[in-house]
Amino acid sequence: MLKLKLMVVSVAGWLLLSGGAAPAQETNASAPAIDVYDGFETTSLSKVWDTSRFVPGAVEMQTNIFRAGHGAAKITLHARDTFEAGINGSRDSERDELMEAKKLTSKENTAYEYSFSMFIPTNFPIVPTRLVIAQWKQNCGGNDNCSDDSPVVAIRYVSGVLKITHQIGRHQTTLFETKDEARGQWLDFKIQTRFSTNETGRVKAWLNGKQVVDYTGVNAYPENEQTGYTHPSRFYFKMGLYRDLMAEPMTIYIDEYRKKELPEGSF
Repeated sequence: MLKLKLMVVSVAGWLLLSGGAAPAQETNASAPAIDVYDGFETTSLSKVWDTSRFVPGAVEMQTNIFRAGHGAAKITLHARDTFEAGINGSRDSERDELMEAKKLTSKENTAYEYSFSMFIPTNFPIVPTRLVIAQWKQNCGGNDNCSDDSPVVAIRYVSGVLKITHQIGRHQTTLFETKDEARGQWLDFKIQTRFSTNETGRVKAWLNGKQVVDYTGVNAYPENEQTGYTHPSRFYFKMGLYRDLMAEPMTIYIDEYRKKELPEGSF
């Protein structure tokens, strides 16, 4: 049976994304929680996504390769796309990523569930170059003290190894990794998060229906003048291709994205 895909958003969320104002009764604590879906079935990118992290033409809505329905997003990264010079000794980078709209950023100490599917082509280059295909970043607000910090959680694909990593300081922790061939198949991810500066932080992850991460503990950078993060923090999600500089292009396909806020106490 053909699965019909539409992008759906809770009432208040759709009004926010459209630039409108929610009704008075929707602006209090009883407002619908975030629940958005994008099947990438339309000819142009939906308002779920911010367009500032990719160059024109890098994101294509196509119908040749898809997880469900009849379409998916194709992202192709070329050398020097959305170039960013390194600071404080860090490496230069380039990217073409879908970043969630500002109104959808996650709140500290609130639980969310993300799901999305990715297809890495069989001819995708296997190289040691740092590559991030999905990441959760703590909002720094442009502060120089934290603007180049690593994502608190990231999905990486380097030298043919697929990893889920966590970092809130100088050292990176690997929560999961596999050397199994990831190319030529759809990878179905589900990630549950609650970002916190205390021990109530959680990260749970599933790959193709199998749970691969169950982490409890601090999973956000400290919030003070030294780090540059403010309290309470916000966290934003991006997915696509983010890497150190290299000449060879890369392509990835993305489909079946959903983000929803989980009920309090359920996670």
